[in-house]
Amino acid sequence: MIRLAANLSMLFNEHAFIDRFAAAAEAGFKGVEYLFPYAFAAEELRHALAEAQLEQVLFNLPPGDWDAGERGLASLPGREGEFRDSLIEGLRYAETLNCPRIHAIAGLLPQGADADTVAEHHAIYISNLRYAAREAAKVGRDILIEPINTRDMPGFFLSRQAQAMAVLEEVGADNVKLQFDLYHCQIMDGDLLRHLERQFSAIGHIQIAGVPTRHEPDVGEVHYPALFERMGTLGYSGWVGCEYRPQAETRAGLGWGKPWGLTDR
Repeated sequence: MIRLAANLSMLFNEHAFIDRFAAAAEAGFKGVEYLFPYAFAAEELRHALAEAQLEQVLFNLPPGDWDAGERGLASLPGREGEFRDSLIEGLRYAETLNCPRIHAIAGLLPQGADADTVAEHHAIYISNLRYAAREAAKVGRDILIEPINTRDMPGFFLSRQAQAMAVLEEVGADNVKLQFDLYHCQIMDGDLLRHLERQFSAIGHIQIAGVPTRHEPDVGEVHYPALFERMGTLGYSGWVGCEYRPQAETRAGLGWGKPWGLTDR
């Protein structure tokens, strides 16, 4: 059975953030994810999860200066100390929220980056991921990496599935896994079923959205029921994060999820 998690950074924005937990539970979600927890005390979020009887399934490490346009620290030269501090903070929240996995956001390349600059970012990325893997393993957590499409996020260091798989092989840690976002994959690589099959053993989390508009999964060019069916036959037992922007009020657009336990009433 597919287990759906609501991304509270995108869904239920008609509610204050803390109230989105209860709204997600009322709509039939059993788990939640979001971009960042750090604007709230970990105990406040833990209480919201407990009250709504939800599981925290994913969040991101601190991204650097998000408001200034930074999109992660993991590949940024000269920011290794800040990345390690962000890991400490992320793991602290993960322990309180009983969250088994956190995403180490790769970060942006400078505009016009040459081959030497790309190689430098790659080396830093591998080193930081190996460090994160060791620290996360001490407390039983997984580190995820996610290829993000360069249409939505120009200059993002990690953008292709093959690149991500090569990184995982080079890092060589059992607790560093692929965050397989089907929306990003469709835009950059396509061939979703084959990527799902080829990469299945490396996948630690899956996310979905309609392509190309990032609205509900039943809007656009991707037929998610076929992908869900294949996940089932492959034996996927993880979560599927619903990381999309509703076209209107969130609940009104949940009809697509009725076969998997959601309700639009």
